[in-house]
Amino acid sequence: MIEEKNIKLTEKDFEFVQLEEDIKDQKFEGEAIGFFKDARIRFRKNKGSMVAFVFISIIAFFSIFGPMMNSYTYKEQNPKLTFMPPRVLGLEKLGIFDGTRERNIRKASLKTKYKDSVVKVVEEYKERGTDMVVAKIDMYKYKGVTDKYFWFGTDYLGRDQWTRLWRGARISFMIALLAVSVNLVIGVTYGSISGYYGGTVDVVMQRIVEILVSIPRFVIIILFLLYMGAGIIPIALSLVLTGWVGMNYLIRAQFYKYKLQEYVLASRTLGAKDNRLIFRHILPNAIGPIITSVTFAVPVAIFSESFLAYLGLGIQAPEPSIGVLLAEGQKELLNYPHLILYPAIVISILMISFNLFGNGLRDAFDPTLRGQE
Repeated sequence: MIEEKNIKLTEKDFEFVQLEEDIKDQKFEGEAIGFFKDARIRFRKNKGSMVAFVFISIIAFFSIFGPMMNSYTYKEQNPKLTFMPPRVLGLEKLGIFDGTRERNIRKASLKTKYKDSVVKVVEEYKERGTDMVVAKIDMYKYKGVTDKYFWFGTDYLGRDQWTRLWRGARISFMIALLAVSVNLVIGVTYGSISGYYGGTVDVVMQRIVEILVSIPRFVIIILFLLYMGAGIIPIALSLVLTGWVGMNYLIRAQFYKYKLQEYVLASRTLGAKDNRLIFRHILPNAIGPIITSVTFAVPVAIFSESFLAYLGLGIQAPEPSIGVLLAEGQKELLNYPHLILYPAIVISILMISFNLFGNGLRDAFDPTLRGQE
């Protein structure tokens, strides 16, 4: 047993510490940053994604306003001006986009048939005893239309390729955005129900998905288009048939991750109904992955439409799309490469840009990187 002792303390036994210091809580500098603002800041620091966003914006701008930048329409035909080379006002003096084309012709025709349209003779040769030349011909002078300018040339019906390319890009965008939007609605709804309820409901719903996935995607699409016919709506719907499956898997995984979190259990205890728990408390946590998935889905839809058009299942003439222009251009690839060059450049830029843009969004919405600079 410890013996108690009487301890007497006086003021001299104590010493004041930090008496002269002003002690306060540390002052926070800067403003609070929310999740989306933090994602936006980190996205802007990704130079590749920003450049990709600029390219996507430029192509989107031209797809809206490009067809209105000249006096030609997408279906206006001129059989006398078929396969005209590109010609741009101001650039023709620099030797580019000057409306010229090299042609193999008889030397005797230089001063008769091609009298005023020969720019220069590139090469002279003989073929079966006939004097031949490779001459650079101004096709606009040769056709007597020096006042016309086809910026991307014309096709086999004399239609302006500039107008058709950007209208085609608009059609491709419309098909892709329509298909992705419907896929988003179906995939989010289906995956939410499957992931939230789980158990037998999840098993049955996912077995249906597996049956759909087991059938080759393009077989379903081609059969659907053969039955429904070509058009913007049928093509978009054909891309929806199995296109929502990936979104379903994504949302289902998010629900399994969040549905047992404490805040969800607390809300359920307070009497929240299932639809409120699904769309108010759990689904918002998947906004980042959803946006990223949609970004990656757009170029896939554009490429799928182009592939179908290349197979002859694209939209009906005279409406163009990027795929239709590629299909038409490949027939004249060796003789008139400009017909396929510009659509190929546009779709290549779109594919690369959307992938870089999606990678940037994925990193920006990654919660493990939040707050990092």
